[in-house]
Amino acid sequence: MVRADPTVETAPAVSRALGLSDDAFAQRRPVRGQITKSEVRAVSLYALQLRPDSLVWDIGAGTGSVAVEAARIAHRGCVYAIDKDAGSADLLHANVARYGEGRVSVVIGAAPDALGALPDPDAVFIGGGGAAMPEILDTVLLRLRSAGRVVANFAAMERANDTYRALRVAGMSPEMTVVSAARGRELPDGALRLEAMNPVFIVWGQKE
Repeated sequence: MVRADPTVETAPAVSRALGLSDDAFAQRRPVRGQITKSEVRAVSLYALQLRPDSLVWDIGAGTGSVAVEAARIAHRGCVYAIDKDAGSADLLHANVARYGEGRVSVVIGAAPDALGALPDPDAVFIGGGGAAMPEILDTVLLRLRSAGRVVANFAAMERANDTYRALRVAGMSPEMTVVSAARGRELPDGALRLEAMNPVFIVWGQKE
């Protein structure tokens, strides 16, 4: 049971099949990188090329935004949402319970150790790895099924470059793009201005 927390914002459940807004997810305020923004989710999910029966790992799941949207595409598969932050597990569990439709399993633990008992994936999204990223990537590349895809998000170009090179060494013909979006915000007088979001580097590759 998830207890009410005054620092957590919730929103009414919605019935859209795909394309949930950021505000649809329970988040702790102020937000500290817990959620993959909708613009970035759209590109990342596209790059994953999920099938209806895909088995997905979401590593560094945060609030679970990628995991629950992946589950709506892989509606005959399953998704494992893995995150090491036990302090925010209530948010992850709440969003999975609301939107995961029974196809998302939450795993609280640090990757790569937390991946050991999971079934081999068809697709892997990495939204957070930090200093453990090289070890996480090694495990992912070893366990990823044939023709499976890995997609990773980064705020820092250096880490994106390191992952791009690692995928190239692994023979995965990697690709990289950067999502640099801006959202409209109304001023007090009704005029509209653009509020820039931090750019996110997206790196992906497919296992032959």
